[in-house]
Amino acid sequence: MGPVLILYYSRHGATAQLARAISMGVEAAGHSALLRTVPPISSDPNAERPDDPSQGPPYVTLDDLRDCSALALGSPTRFGNMAAPMKHFIDSTSGLWLDGALINKPACVFTSTSSLHGGQETTLLSMALPLLHHGMVIAGIPYSEPALHSTTSGGTPYGVTHVAHSNTSTLTTDEKSLCLAQGKRLAQLASALHAQATKGDAL
Repeated sequence: MGPVLILYYSRHGATAQLARAISMGVEAAGHSALLRTVPPISSDPNAERPDDPSQGPPYVTLDDLRDCSALALGSPTRFGNMAAPMKHFIDSTSGLWLDGALINKPACVFTSTSSLHGGQETTLLSMALPLLHHGMVIAGIPYSEPALHSTTSGGTPYGVTHVAHSNTSTLTTDEKSLCLAQGKRLAQLASALHAQATKGDAL
């Protein structure tokens, strides 16, 4: 059984904070977490793609996606949508789609904005669309999580979020609680679906 892949793009560190907190939830559920990122892209056609990230986890490969048991996909919001570097990578996964490599794997999405009404929910929903095309099973956050009722910052039933006022990457208590819950739920779903597939049962 493969690890839970936590794939994200982060400019100022807020989305990275969410990714690390989700990974803690995955590991708390007894599953291994694999943190990966994507390279930046530039509007300059002559700009070179960096070979390695200057800091943080390695760049993702298609094999990382193929081999994972579940996926957490994160990006900051750009005009109500995922950032271009993440969209660029997702658009390169058509080979996995042709192979059906991600069918029936659970997935969740997460994002960060600099303002309270910065397009978090549209970003989460648009990030889920290509995962649905891949046949993945989307896992949100149920309202049985108390922090979803008490949060005055980030947090939605569509996935965990962070409000990075003044570019602060420090998660609130509720945001971190929801990240942990999201990671645990994703890992538990991955284990359950893997066990079901091992027994030969259909979804």
